[in-house]
Amino acid sequence: MAEKVVLAYSGGLDTSVAVRWVKEKYGLDIIALTVDVGNERDFTTVQDKALKAGAIKALVKDARDSFVNHFIMPALQADAVYEGQYPLATALSRPLIAKLLVDVAREEGAQAIAHGCTGKGNDQVRIEVGVAALAPEIRIIAPAREWGMTREETIDYARRHDIPVPVTVSSPYSIDENLWGRSIECGVLEDPWTEPPSDVYSWTKSPQDTPDEAAYIEIDFDQGIPLALNGQKMDGVGLIEQLNQLAGSYGVGRIDHVENRLVGIKSREIYEAPAAVVLIEAHRALETLTLAKSQLRFKQKMAAEYADLIYNGLWFSAHHQDLAAYVQSTQRFVSGTVRLKLFKGKCSVAGRKSPFSLYSCGLATYDKGDQFDQSAAAGFIHIWGLPVRTQAQLQQKATARKDEGGRQ
Repeated sequence: MAEKVVLAYSGGLDTSVAVRWVKEKYGLDIIALTVDVGNERDFTTVQDKALKAGAIKALVKDARDSFVNHFIMPALQADAVYEGQYPLATALSRPLIAKLLVDVAREEGAQAIAHGCTGKGNDQVRIEVGVAALAPEIRIIAPAREWGMTREETIDYARRHDIPVPVTVSSPYSIDENLWGRSIECGVLEDPWTEPPSDVYSWTKSPQDTPDEAAYIEIDFDQGIPLALNGQKMDGVGLIEQLNQLAGSYGVGRIDHVENRLVGIKSREIYEAPAAVVLIEAHRALETLTLAKSQLRFKQKMAAEYADLIYNGLWFSAHHQDLAAYVQSTQRFVSGTVRLKLFKGKCSVAGRKSPFSLYSCGLATYDKGDQFDQSAAAGFIHIWGLPVRTQAQLQQKATARKDEGGRQ
């Protein structure tokens, strides 16, 4: 009996070709695992495709709730956005896929795990580091890294072996999508000077084709977790799906980013992430109301570290555990409601309120009811400026004396 390998199967070009290639190259029986993170609607077709390509078994795992509750929401609480633009949709799904690959490999008695990631991308790192953390004894095979075919040659391989794939030389986009976002690369997008063609977008309307009147929405949060949209409570999956539709219809969520990959190259990526853009904007707005200045400033610095950690495939690290504990502590009072305006591709905050708000109208107002003791300002300024005055008086005098001596 041949040994078995569990292949992370998306139904795309590389994983479809990998089914046949791994069987030919290594003589292993393929168990195709497709993980539902909101990336596909017709999984029966995906399973049939895997079996026709040569897999002995095709499994589908519905991981949408786990993806939202254990990966998306912690990242949202952390305000994790890579390089200020990318909400980390693909990056967040990879540690979950790695865990499920390990689970299935153990259940099926497989000796290896395979993936369709190329040797130039980040996902190979995320999956392999995740598997190594959870099951270091399991062998990893990376066909797209080994076979040395160009994208056109891979498409030709699929044609020659009657492997149906949703990619052609004329439309060679590589697409990955899940609940938190959709990423598109390859083809004409590899030229950062070229404007993305309209056919790369699927979730968002062009801003010029969106309604001429703005839409206002309200999102309720409890301890940093969104629980309701326009007063209607819903689970995380439903809320994200509805926001993707609504915000996308107003052109919100398009991102054109030249990013720094973990493997050391720059890559031009197009993202669509309507729900992510809206929820991150709303969450940040609520934090400005409920976190003290020092908390907010430090958390903003930490958010970049948290985003790097996710992007770099270190979800299953002790460093992540430490940062996650800090994030959870910061969210104790991040509860309330944020009102947002969606208009012509833009999402902007129109209002925010919280029972734990640190904003005091009595202290901020310049009108009647002002409770701020302005007479205390002079003494505060005197103490606050003492180090500056002391340094200026002592060191500037010394500098002046040195300059006079130098001129003599």
